[in-house]
Amino acid sequence: MVSTQISNVVLVTVDSLRADALGAYNDEWNTPVMDSLAESGTVFDRALATGNWTPFSFPSILASKSVFADSGEIGVGGVPTLAATLSDAGISTGGFNAANGFLTSHWEYDDGFDEFEPFVANVGSNVYSRYLATHPTVEAWLQLVTSPARRLSAWLQGKTDDRPFLDTSRMFDVEHAAMSFLKGTKSPFFLWVHYMDTHTPYVPAPRYIREVSDDLFGTQRLLHAHARTGLGLNVGDQTLTDLRALYQAAARQVDASIGRLLETLSATGTGDETAVVLAGDHGEEFQEHGHLAHYPKLYDELIRVPFIVDVPGTESRRISGQVDLGAIPPTVADLLDVELPPEWEGETLAPSVLHGDSSPTEPVVSVTVRSEEITAQPIPRSLNDGDLLVSVRDRDWTYVENIDAGDIELYYQPTDPTEHDDLSRDPTVDQQQVIERFSAIANEHAAALRNHDRQPSNGSIDNDLEARLSALGYQ
Repeated sequence: MVSTQISNVVLVTVDSLRADALGAYNDEWNTPVMDSLAESGTVFDRALATGNWTPFSFPSILASKSVFADSGEIGVGGVPTLAATLSDAGISTGGFNAANGFLTSHWEYDDGFDEFEPFVANVGSNVYSRYLATHPTVEAWLQLVTSPARRLSAWLQGKTDDRPFLDTSRMFDVEHAAMSFLKGTKSPFFLWVHYMDTHTPYVPAPRYIREVSDDLFGTQRLLHAHARTGLGLNVGDQTLTDLRALYQAAARQVDASIGRLLETLSATGTGDETAVVLAGDHGEEFQEHGHLAHYPKLYDELIRVPFIVDVPGTESRRISGQVDLGAIPPTVADLLDVELPPEWEGETLAPSVLHGDSSPTEPVVSVTVRSEEITAQPIPRSLNDGDLLVSVRDRDWTYVENIDAGDIELYYQPTDPTEHDDLSRDPTVDQQQVIERFSAIANEHAAALRNHDRQPSNGSIDNDLEARLSALGYQ
């Protein structure tokens, strides 16, 4: 453990948030609140998710364990979670998830939270809301049609038009619950909030679309992008550019909400003793490897994510070594001077954050499960739902192996950052040595996952949860 003056930690996770969506990682974009956290805190330049989907990455984020490690199933049952560890140490805990159906009590993510709300209940009970949630083009048109009236109303009332037509991403539900927790809870506390706005479909408020679009007809053009993708039409360069703009507008919408949470911290007088941890749970693809969204692949656009730790009173710094999100629980517990459970796999990064010590440099392992068709539904929920793919990364190399089929890929990051030149087809002697070393790591990890010691415990899924998973595109 390390000694700090920190009494509280706020963990903010954003679904499908790529590293290059933040100004702190990409000069082309501006996310002022998240960038301010980076300017005063520690930025991990090579932070890597442990999977391409929420259920594959979150066991590491909230329990510092590999997905499938204990039962071959998703979830965090049977292991000490971050919230439970902190709660046992006398720290108040609150967790609020913007209706991601994979982060619910069904998979035991409520374990250890004094207050927990996933905002999934009754998603399917309102036919109108459910229809809009699953038809983003219709919702986007409604936002466009009502935008002038809402802008005029906001101007007359002295307010801003930063609210979407409907809160289908549940951003405001999460924000209000988190604010209530902050106002009603005394130190020490741990608060986790999870946003869904940068997950498909991207339907931000028009205000944020205007902020990222240089076209007077930007909102209409972006609606056209939704229409083309919704109808399954060809996604050309212009449509792809528009989808990226929609995504970036959604990131700006989350950024503003995080800003309001930080203002609440200041208003309650706890800002100076509260560390803020920010991370994406995985990235998002914009056809870098042939698809949109986040299908079962392990390339950088899906695995490299933002990871920022802002501890008041510490120097700002950037850490270049690769780290994985399994470091979040031990880092948070360490900052709060709570003993780390021996079951956790990740290593604390508190020394790096507080003193600039070198971070771990071991290769990072990520996994996914792929059916015969890469776009097949439903999303895999166990090791038995398809082939197991494992990637191994260090600063220079990306290695991907389909453990079941035996197919491998090797990419050299310094000259091939987009991972398109597969060197495994005709490797040099040095490249073959990398393949053999990383293959051993990948297969050892796969063997450990398949040697689980606990039987699956997840029962049937209720109608509300199935409705929400369907609304997210997981049929």
